[in-house]
Amino acid sequence: MIKFTVFSFFFLGISTSVLAQYQLSGTIKSRHDSTAVGGCTVYLNDGKRTTTTDQAGRFLFANLSAGDYTIHTSCTDFRAARQTTTVSDHNQQLTIWISNRDETLNEVTVTDKQSDFGFTRMRGVESMGIYEGKKSEVIIPDQLVANLSTNNARQIYARVAGLNIWENEGAGLQLSVGGRGLDPNRSSNFNVRQNGYDISADALGYPESYYTPPTEAVGRIQIVRGAASLQYGTQFGGLLNFVMKKPAQNRPFELVVRQTAGSFGFYNTFTSISGTVGKLSYYSFFQYKQGNGWRPNSHFTNYTAYADVDYRFSEKTTLGFDMTQMSYLAQQPGGLTDDMFRANPRQSNRERNWFKVNWTMPALHLDHKLNANNEVNVRLFGLYAYRYSLGFRPNRVASVDDNSERDLIKGDFQNWGAEVRYLKRYYVGKKQGVLLAGSRYYHGYNHNIQGLGSTGRDANFTFVDNQQAILSDYQFPNRNVALFAENILYLGDKLSITPGIRFEYIHTTADGFYGTVTRDLAGNIINSTRTNEYRTNGRQFLLGGIGVSYKPTRSLDIYGNLSQNYRSITFSDMRIANPSSVIDPNLQDEKGYSLDVGIRSTQTTLYNFDVSAFYLNYNNRIGEVQFYDEQDRVLRRRGNIGQAIIMGIESYAEADFLRLANPANQHLSGVVFANVALIHSEYRASEIVGVAGNQVEFVPDVNLKSGLRLGYKNLKASFQYTYLSDQFSDATNARNGGVSAVIGLIPAYAIMDASLSYQFSKFRIETSLNNLANRAYFTRRATGYPGPGILPSDGRSVYVTIQVKL
Repeated sequence: MIKFTVFSFFFLGISTSVLAQYQLSGTIKSRHDSTAVGGCTVYLNDGKRTTTTDQAGRFLFANLSAGDYTIHTSCTDFRAARQTTTVSDHNQQLTIWISNRDETLNEVTVTDKQSDFGFTRMRGVESMGIYEGKKSEVIIPDQLVANLSTNNARQIYARVAGLNIWENEGAGLQLSVGGRGLDPNRSSNFNVRQNGYDISADALGYPESYYTPPTEAVGRIQIVRGAASLQYGTQFGGLLNFVMKKPAQNRPFELVVRQTAGSFGFYNTFTSISGTVGKLSYYSFFQYKQGNGWRPNSHFTNYTAYADVDYRFSEKTTLGFDMTQMSYLAQQPGGLTDDMFRANPRQSNRERNWFKVNWTMPALHLDHKLNANNEVNVRLFGLYAYRYSLGFRPNRVASVDDNSERDLIKGDFQNWGAEVRYLKRYYVGKKQGVLLAGSRYYHGYNHNIQGLGSTGRDANFTFVDNQQAILSDYQFPNRNVALFAENILYLGDKLSITPGIRFEYIHTTADGFYGTVTRDLAGNIINSTRTNEYRTNGRQFLLGGIGVSYKPTRSLDIYGNLSQNYRSITFSDMRIANPSSVIDPNLQDEKGYSLDVGIRSTQTTLYNFDVSAFYLNYNNRIGEVQFYDEQDRVLRRRGNIGQAIIMGIESYAEADFLRLANPANQHLSGVVFANVALIHSEYRASEIVGVAGNQVEFVPDVNLKSGLRLGYKNLKASFQYTYLSDQFSDATNARNGGVSAVIGLIPAYAIMDASLSYQFSKFRIETSLNNLANRAYFTRRATGYPGPGILPSDGRSVYVTIQVKL
């Protein structure tokens, strides 16, 4: 019995030793300042077991057997680290020190913490995308002291160098931004997205954005210049992505109510709810705004609703669905001639022009982390929308409305697409690499009808009951398949190279008819003809690019990027009925490349700068030139103008001079910023007489935005100065607009704005005074709606917002 007992204890001791389970825990700290690093991914050996550090930088692996383990870390803004340890007969605890490295993964929480300017930039790898070596900017609206209720683009995008912004309505219903000589019209030269999916009418056939997310609901605005063509499309402008606000994570319910009143009958109400309950999180908002506009005949009403629901199945898998619904109706006062603008920029001689938009966008996204090194993202998205325009729009802008049938254009869009992205982190020896590969399918269908509308004054978007009323009727189906890949290879601690490639297959079709109408002197239709047309175009091609980043110190990044670009002809380039415009039947797609080279600082709370040079080669640039036909009528021809070369320097710098002078006082700040773009543009070659050697349209030689923001605790005030030099609106560099005012000089203008914000308890008060000097100016000469002619920008206006957050 005694021998059996001794043997039993002996056997139990051996079993316990063999089967014992231990804990491996530790803390991750920054080698630079010894602070704990939260949100850091930690994984063991082959990555089958992963965890994430808490806010104190702590991690824990339980139920480990004795043995050797290799710990890997992947942390925002830090170099990847690897450490080997042995677990023997007790729990093991470690401290892992990691070094700062700005090119690695980024999360918005870190970005917000680092930047107090409301402006930062994309990191090397972020949100299933690669941005190493690319020129990028990120705007954080909540940190701005600006007029958010009207989507005031002049203030919101003030820190993005070189942007040319059209300002022809003060409500912010549409965003029209361009840059480097690209047409700003409805931001059509950018790939415009919301939460990573397309929101324009048709990404290929009609890439104009009639919907702009309310800035009050946007968490970040990401802008990546032309090099984004390899990941997001082929466009010259790059990426413009609105990342909507995320659900509140630490509470089941959060309510934000904002009420704004302003000049010219402006009223805006914005209400959002948000929260997280268990594994379910949600964010939703509703916005309504209306106003009378700065000019007569400019009334508008706008409704926007959005809902985002996410379900977190596990630490590795999240499924989300969001839905956007927007509609607005706007009366349009029409364009002016140069003489009319000089006489009274607020006048309007159009009472019967209307514009109606309805936008519905569902989207489904799945995020799955296979392990610490491999992630997959799937997006399914759709668009069901229409845009209707109605009005009297003769080529002679000063003509008095004769109350005849109005021109009516109805466009319906039914598009859907799917995009899959795969991100892999790996090592080649001791060299770290990041691979992004993806594919995209896009299915577009657009139906466009143009004809005669009613003779009334109301917003009646129905064609007259007449067999001759339809002037054109086209269907534009298109298909797009794309494959893309980019790879970062870190060649040591300072140098990285990022090559990339994109394959595109595009198939576009135009199927329909166009007609002509002949009238007698009384305006009655005496004859009409129809011409059937079927055009199809399929093409496939490869785009390539390469980026380089060199960080000689922790605070500097020297970067460069070369990328090919491409833009297909749109269905409005193919055919649209316009009595004063003709289209070149030999129109070709636009091709070229963009180059960026620059130096920028690492993000800090005290200073920030980015100075770069760019070169844009734009072949087969599409534009309009004026000519005379056989009857000596002035018409516009839309076609390939020629080769455009645009080059320049874009610089941005800001510093908190008060904190630099007195870093101990964290309550006081004084930020000054300057954003200067000096650009030279020229048509190098053109088959059109008189164009070669001319300046490219929409390119001011000087584009300056500068300002000051002062803050004391929760009180903040800002002042901004904007200046753009003269720019032309067509390739012939015409200076006089003539009777149509469609082409001609856009004179230089300088605008001043001021804003104030004060936060107390659960309340915030914001005020904004725009165009302080009440400057009369314009930024656009419209060729069609909402013109044609000069579209004056708003005069002095004031807005007041009250916010409650519960």
